[in-house]
Amino acid sequence: MGSRMPVHMDGTFIYDIVMETSFDGLKEELGKMNLGERKVCIVTDTNVAPLYLNEVEHIISSCFHKTEHFIFSAGEEHKNLNTVRDLYETLIMKQFDRHDYLLALGGGVVGDLCGFAAATYLRGISFIQVPTTLLSQVDSSIGGKTGVDFDAYKNMVGAFHMPKLVYTNVASLKSLSEEQFSSGMGEVIKHGLIKDASYYQWLTEHGSEIQNRNLDILSEMVTVSNRIKRDVVEKDPTEQGDRALLNLGHTLGHAIEKLSDFSLLHGHCVGLGCIAAMAVSVKRGFLHEDQIPALLDVMNLYHMPVTVTGLSPAEIVKTTKSDKKMDSGTIRFILLEQIGKAFVDKTVTDEEMAEGLSQILI
Repeated sequence: MGSRMPVHMDGTFIYDIVMETSFDGLKEELGKMNLGERKVCIVTDTNVAPLYLNEVEHIISSCFHKTEHFIFSAGEEHKNLNTVRDLYETLIMKQFDRHDYLLALGGGVVGDLCGFAAATYLRGISFIQVPTTLLSQVDSSIGGKTGVDFDAYKNMVGAFHMPKLVYTNVASLKSLSEEQFSSGMGEVIKHGLIKDASYYQWLTEHGSEIQNRNLDILSEMVTVSNRIKRDVVEKDPTEQGDRALLNLGHTLGHAIEKLSDFSLLHGHCVGLGCIAAMAVSVKRGFLHEDQIPALLDVMNLYHMPVTVTGLSPAEIVKTTKSDKKMDSGTIRFILLEQIGKAFVDKTVTDEEMAEGLSQILI
């Protein structure tokens, strides 16, 4: 069942994405890295700690000189510089030096925050990703983008900092709530839309097995999504070009997420943004209008919201102006030329965005 996918940057091997159906293989993977003189701090949150912290701590304890942990309150609202400051303080008190390690055990919030702390503590220390949610396993743990929110501006403070290892236990998806699982599907569907029409079709055909958390099917899904993201990141590690395609649905999605005070999950907001982006693509003549209801069918299959209430197109469009993906005052909007083929467009107008949003706002 286990698999390994290498990630390179500028032709040089950087790390492996290792996929298993338990945490047991972590000991062997870390053993290869000769970390016996190093300390490690497991960074996790109040949702994940009761489920997996003791097990992971026990498995890896013999691989390190000393094992510590840092637990913070779960939720996007805690992905900020205050939590990072608390983590810095813990690392200083425990005398962590630049040869020691952090290990992110959890979802996207944990991985983003732990990675940012690793990138900035003592000008950068090593870290390991152990993602436990669908969203983190298929998206945020891969590619070295780290960051925290600043005054509700999402991921406004961050750094590119590659992990030394991504270790994915696909079986941890069985403990996810229905809502968290469907949020992760937002990023999965996005991968098919931007790069692989056959994968998008596969997702429509395997809905019941995916919903039933069949481990073989989940492993296949996570592997394909990892490969898509890995291939994009290898070509463009710091988002100068092709990597921006991964932002399909994110410009409007981030604005919706912020305006909802993060009451809506990230993957759900991405899915809503994808619907609006598809509507703009239809209006531009790239896609047939029948493809919008087809996307809604896929999202309904995975219990994702396809509408949002209480927001106006004008306030969403206004909020996009503070998005970190702006380029010289222009939004780099991702459109679909066809299913499986996306491109960056800097000419999408506020009016077009507002019209696209009419598909989802009620």
